[in-house]
Amino acid sequence: MLVLLRAVLALTLLVAPAQASERIALIIGNGAYEHVPALDNPGADAQLMARTLGALGFEVTLKIDGTQREMKRAIAEFGRRLRSAGPDAVSLFYYAGHGVQAQGANYLVPTDAMVADEADLYLVGVEADWVLRQMASARIRTSIVILDACRDNPFAEQGLQAQGLARMNAPTGSFVAYSTSPGAVALDGVGANSPFTSALAHELTVPNRPIEEVFRAVRAQVVAQTSGMQTPWDSSSLIDAFYFAKTPEPSGPTAAETQLWTSVRDSGDLVELALFLRAYPDSVYAAEARRMIVERSSAASDPPVAAATPQPQAPPAREPDPPAPPPTAETAQDLSDEEAMFAAAVAADVAAAFQAYLDVYPEGRFVAQAQDRIALLADPAQPDTAASPSESPPAGIPADPAEPVDIAQLTVTFETPLPLATRALRGRSLREIVASTPVYPPIEGLNPALWQDQPCSACHQWTADALCTQGQFYLAEPEARIAGKKHPFGEEFLTTLARWAETGCN
Repeated sequence: MLVLLRAVLALTLLVAPAQASERIALIIGNGAYEHVPALDNPGADAQLMARTLGALGFEVTLKIDGTQREMKRAIAEFGRRLRSAGPDAVSLFYYAGHGVQAQGANYLVPTDAMVADEADLYLVGVEADWVLRQMASARIRTSIVILDACRDNPFAEQGLQAQGLARMNAPTGSFVAYSTSPGAVALDGVGANSPFTSALAHELTVPNRPIEEVFRAVRAQVVAQTSGMQTPWDSSSLIDAFYFAKTPEPSGPTAAETQLWTSVRDSGDLVELALFLRAYPDSVYAAEARRMIVERSSAASDPPVAAATPQPQAPPAREPDPPAPPPTAETAQDLSDEEAMFAAAVAADVAAAFQAYLDVYPEGRFVAQAQDRIALLADPAQPDTAASPSESPPAGIPADPAEPVDIAQLTVTFETPLPLATRALRGRSLREIVASTPVYPPIEGLNPALWQDQPCSACHQWTADALCTQGQFYLAEPEARIAGKKHPFGEEFLTTLARWAETGCN
């Protein structure tokens, strides 16, 4: 499974489309209170939001269990960063924890807050309007405030009678969202996350939804999950349209793009599909390519069906295909919400994005793939140290053989250097070759910038067992199966694999 995910992700370096403007977020989650009842979920909620927003291109600052001093320092630094970012940036503040209203003002409750009287809140709390003023001072066109607070009233015994938060009107260019309606109490939830934040993390990743539709979907989901006990609420005075996840409109395909897609579509190879997306991320064929990747990822996670293994046959020669037409509605069908979130994680290729997928879909279709990719990102492979084509071969390997190497006479093992004729391969073992840079393009006509100087250790399932299977295939009728075959390391590599299989794949 790890090899499969490497094939789709590690080499191809699929990345999300660059945001047009800087996105800056401050996230605070307070649950470990010292003087009022603790809350179970705010820390986990803040971490989930940090992962989700990070995968969506936000530069995130995360603070868990902040004292008043720590919260104010983080908010002040947030304001300074926004002012230096300029008016085209997007600012987002998210808070989970205790929140109360007193005398018409809303206060976020730090973990060290000690209140003997309602009047103390002004001294020990963090006024929500102070956050808005910091954001407004940057004169940013798009500011977003999300408050998953007011889970209960921790100061009822101190005479604070008001429930929930008071209504705040969104200043021009801002969007303010609450986990529940003004004056009402939100639920902490029975799972790892609150109903509001769990729904929000999911809906944020759905592409091409304006922010207003995102929070409308969150509202519907929370109302359903809480049987009408909690209704999220928001206030907007945004001027510009804003999308958390935006897919660029595809442009018309070029002749080279269509020709490449024809080849990739027919092969169905995961690596070729990923390389195509890397070359043309905004292609009209991109939706179909992603759908094929999802299908093959799902198929790879299914248990194999026991059956007799047929002898591989050489594909029949055929005329080149005509240019592929743009995909129809049937072939470029929309992905489900889960598939879209997994595709977004694939595009971002960061651990936070895959973890966000796991948080929302703990029993989803791509759990194994996401877990494997997180493990790989946490412990990345060592950089390729194989010699470049310009370096000299090891001692004992002739720099320029006077005569072509007779591979049929070689004793080939997986670990020993080989005196091959191709200079880029000479002096390397099979293990070193498959981890080095391709000699020829993985797909004919592929832009050299997309494969030259890129390590090929994750190009295909090039484990020793998989290579031995390839060698056995080429061992049978080698002339028919090897001659003219295009391969990243050329025909000589395939002939060597066949020789290795002939001598037992040692």
